[in-house]
Amino acid sequence: MASKRTYGDRCGIARALDVVGERWALLVVRELLLGPKRFTDLRAGLPNVGPDVLSQRLRDLEAAGLVERKTLDPPAAAKVYELTDRGRALEPVLLELGRWGSAQPFPDGSRLGSDSLALALKTVFDPDRAEGMAAGCELRIGQDRYAVEISNGEIDVRRGGLDEPDVTIAAPVEVLEGLLWGGRPLDGAIAAGEATVEGSKRVAARFLGLFPVSATG
Repeated sequence: MASKRTYGDRCGIARALDVVGERWALLVVRELLLGPKRFTDLRAGLPNVGPDVLSQRLRDLEAAGLVERKTLDPPAAAKVYELTDRGRALEPVLLELGRWGSAQPFPDGSRLGSDSLALALKTVFDPDRAEGMAAGCELRIGQDRYAVEISNGEIDVRRGGLDEPDVTIAAPVEVLEGLLWGGRPLDGAIAAGEATVEGSKRVAARFLGLFPVSATG
């Protein structure tokens, strides 16, 4: 980290940016908020970053104590990157940035990754709309599974499935974007074969209405 550029400013904001202000650094943290990932998984979630730049950002974040490398237990035995406690402490910062950025227009030709969509649910969740609701929803986006639990006006999102979800919604990212923020009717997506719902469609429809925003960050 000694060779990195610095703002040379004693302000806490400037010192934070000395650590995570390099291009792609915060997005690497974003990709790890829901759990460990292999290098190839990080590349998939950040398709516009080159492997050399990604490797450098990971080294920088490791040196700063935000990321660590681990080897999963057998039979996987894969090497993964994981946030440290200090890295996970950035979650509220990133969610607030997401809330601020959700009003910004989408860049041309951009796409939303599955982890990004899952985190966007936490970013734009409206607790008032969830009043009195207690439900578990499993989102299936390709091979990815996300457990989303709503209770007492709060939301919990994590990677992985639920043992007994109230509803399971399966659809590609672009279809879920339309259902969540594009005003697309759920019945229409189901009829077109682009989405499936297992469990209560009533719960699914209410769930999809808990995240009001015109654009996502």
